[in-house]
Amino acid sequence: MQKIIVIGSPGAGKSTFARRLRDISGLPLYYLDMIYHRSDKTAVSREEFDEKLMRILETERWIIDGNYRRTLKLRLEKCTDVFLFDLPADVCLRGAVARVGRAREDMPWTEDGLDPGFRQYILDFPKDQLPEIYELLDKYKGARSLTVFRTRDEADEWLEKHGALPEGKAH
Repeated sequence: MQKIIVIGSPGAGKSTFARRLRDISGLPLYYLDMIYHRSDKTAVSREEFDEKLMRILETERWIIDGNYRRTLKLRLEKCTDVFLFDLPADVCLRGAVARVGRAREDMPWTEDGLDPGFRQYILDFPKDQLPEIYELLDKYKGARSLTVFRTRDEADEWLEKHGALPEGKAH
């Protein structure tokens, strides 16, 4: 595992998993939200985002956390491993709500609420995004290692098996 993407719905647990994976692998971790968003809640231009992403993709080792469907095909072409969080929408929504008010290393600001449009995006993710993601993944079947998590416990078990205990759990 040298070039890893972690994808799935917001609130699924991607960033938590990616941090733990970084800690056990030593790979540099890049959050697409940190590349796209500025601390004043504005976004960089498409060109600036693409330029920053290309610089990362040209390096030899990385973990990239985030969905960003527009660039998913490009990241799939460059990666060696994919971790997909395919959790129920209600679980993801609870995850997104739980992080409101918390400072996070994967976002340049602290969310002070859950925007109604973002909430709807999470609820619609299984029907609007997952079919296209699975279609793209099918094109790379066999050429990329794919791990699909349907629960956060599955992700925790994978990490434990590979040398990292979930946060808050002791040996």
